[in-house]
Amino acid sequence: MTKPLRKSTARTETRPSAQLQDTLLVVDNPAEWPLNVPHVEVLAAEDYLTLPLYRELPRAKVFNLCRSYKYQTAGYYVSLLAEARGHKPIPSVSTIQDMKSPGLVRLASEDLEELIQAELATVKSDTFVLSIYFGKNLAKRLDRLAGHLFRWFHAPFIRAHFSRTGTTWQLTSIGPISANAIPAAHQPFVVRATYDFLGQRPPRAQAPRVKPRFDLAILAGTDQTPPSNRKALDRFARAAETLGINAELVTRDDYQRIAEFDALFIRETTAVNHHTYRFARRAEAEGLVVIDDPLSIVKCTNKVYLTELMNTHKVRIPKTIIVHRDNLDEVGSRIGFPCVLKQPDSAFSRGVIKVSTPAMLTMTGDSMLETSELFLAQEFIPTEFDWRIGVIGGQLLYACRYWMAESHWQITRRTTMGRTVDGRVECVDLDQVPSEVIDAALQSAALIGDGLYGVDIKVHEGVPHVIEVNDNPNIDAGFEDKILQGELYNRLAREFLARIEQRKQGRRAG
Repeated sequence: MTKPLRKSTARTETRPSAQLQDTLLVVDNPAEWPLNVPHVEVLAAEDYLTLPLYRELPRAKVFNLCRSYKYQTAGYYVSLLAEARGHKPIPSVSTIQDMKSPGLVRLASEDLEELIQAELATVKSDTFVLSIYFGKNLAKRLDRLAGHLFRWFHAPFIRAHFSRTGTTWQLTSIGPISANAIPAAHQPFVVRATYDFLGQRPPRAQAPRVKPRFDLAILAGTDQTPPSNRKALDRFARAAETLGINAELVTRDDYQRIAEFDALFIRETTAVNHHTYRFARRAEAEGLVVIDDPLSIVKCTNKVYLTELMNTHKVRIPKTIIVHRDNLDEVGSRIGFPCVLKQPDSAFSRGVIKVSTPAMLTMTGDSMLETSELFLAQEFIPTEFDWRIGVIGGQLLYACRYWMAESHWQITRRTTMGRTVDGRVECVDLDQVPSEVIDAALQSAALIGDGLYGVDIKVHEGVPHVIEVNDNPNIDAGFEDKILQGELYNRLAREFLARIEQRKQGRRAG
């Protein structure tokens, strides 16, 4: 049996002030709320659930601090209805379910095992309780563990229970802490942690010109060769701000936060067996606008698929064979030497090898077949540069010539010391690109989807040959933006805005 809603001591039908309406702290009973957090509206769960003024707020971040998130309690409905209203509840309903799932708790314990053992090594008893207030703990030495658990179970105040068997600690359960259960000695710290968290914003070079309407996450990690440098990410974030989109850099540790956002822009090198794909799938399931979308990642990161797709739709590509154990010995006679062997998931010139003799073909081919049932053999087309045509939503974005690295047949050369040496990048006005190259790029990109793609093309004897379609093409400040400058980032931001608005309108119409 669920408890009845606790009534607010004062109910009002007037709209809260514009300053406060974007951040709401929802509790069971404001009269029992012990914390004084400046510039934040504290309201009763009943008010949030029943008063029209909260239902009609165009956007709000809702911190659900009810004492229970059990099914069909007020706390459960606060998060559930917040999602229905287009607000951003913390915790989300999916996080509430995760906290109840022994399997998810066990998975979190396994994922953080090394950190748990290290942080709790000095604890003498066989049980331990960790109180986490917006990712922080009173003991500074436990902040790392608190922060990681907060990212796994993204709820304002949570309590994690650990037990030790022998010498090994394990997370056994996790659940919310109601505000009136916070010890008095903790309360000054909790106020600071709450205020600090609510006041956090990513660095901004200037104040936003438009009040944020939407939130966009930019997934950017620690790639050695990221698709965008930091200056490009900053320029995109500023362009998004001018359109009312608050852009925040996130990392793989922010997986549980994805439901807080309206869109996800992946700026890491993608792969199917990688956290980038899991982010894309989660974001799509939560109803976010996603670039790169998961289907584009699947299609673009496998060169065998791309070859079959282009051949099916009569797109000109270099002469190519899909190689398996039964036809490896046919490559030389059908393709000729030299030829290029490509692993299906090769990227940044890795897993792409030029072979010049039958012996090299057999040795390299046997090695590739150890890790994949199929790989590609492709005719070698020597060119001074490759075209890279950027396309988003079926529209041209930029064009570049990627010149071959010095004394090398690829745009990237790896030295014996492991360094990379790249050829120069020449950004070109789209009007100067041969129309045949443009047509091939748009046709190829359309076969993948309507996302952001970079189409690589070689021109041989005046004929364009599509090499591949990349799902997360480079956009680096000083290179791909050389012609358009800030307008390139404006176009990207406008594309996100249009897609977010279209999705919101679709939900309302539905």
